[in-house]
Amino acid sequence: MADYSTLLYDVKNNTAWITLNRPEVLNAFNDQLTSDLHDALKSAEKDDMVRCLVITGAGRGFCSGQDLKSHTGEERRSLKESLNRRYNPIIRRMRNMNKPVIGMINGVAAGAGCSLALACDMRIMAESGSLIEVFIRIGLVPDTGSHWFLARYIGLAKAFELAALGDKIDARQALELGLVNKVVSDDTLKQETENLANRLAASPTKAIGLIKRALNKAVYSDLESILEYESYIQEIASLTEDHQEGVKAFIEKRKPEFKGK
Repeated sequence: MADYSTLLYDVKNNTAWITLNRPEVLNAFNDQLTSDLHDALKSAEKDDMVRCLVITGAGRGFCSGQDLKSHTGEERRSLKESLNRRYNPIIRRMRNMNKPVIGMINGVAAGAGCSLALACDMRIMAESGSLIEVFIRIGLVPDTGSHWFLARYIGLAKAFELAALGDKIDARQALELGLVNKVVSDDTLKQETENLANRLAASPTKAIGLIKRALNKAVYSDLESILEYESYIQEIASLTEDHQEGVKAFIEKRKPEFKGK
């Protein structure tokens, strides 16, 4: 288990569990947490034993965004520099990683914390959870990828509403809008997430990674480009050991045992 000062990192059953661990401030980001998170994501990406990731928060919050008190008294920081150096590399790594990432949203996900949740491939939310594009409340605009995710998940009109009004979206609203995949009771959140993680970790990992790449490309490509790209990545998938195992298991009428190769 890796040792970090602001998050917990553990690997079990081929899943890396990353728990943001600043519960006293609802896991708000400071410089150390963004650094630790990026390093943890890099470690999980490079570890062949890891075939799925789960990101969650300690205590009663997922992540409340930037810790505004962490730079009190300092000279004005360039937010552009901060985003390019600290936050954006996290989002890029999550979206470009050839492994599935689950957001286990156990409480509020606000600001950059909301963006972090939206950057996950799937999101399971506790009934007590919520999403808030809180930026407008302090005269800022959404960042860390929120404009991109919101516009594609829920369309321009609703995306503008959430960004411009900064209203809290509770778990049921988030599910109805399609911002989360599933809402469960607080008591069953961990088990439901484990079940999903185990299922994804047992899936053909390379095919999962190719699906992510194709979907990322699909949101801004025309149909002809996607048809061509799908044929390209299908050829890659067809050469994997997991594909051979899948066909063999189908013929033998048994459950496949994928190895992520």
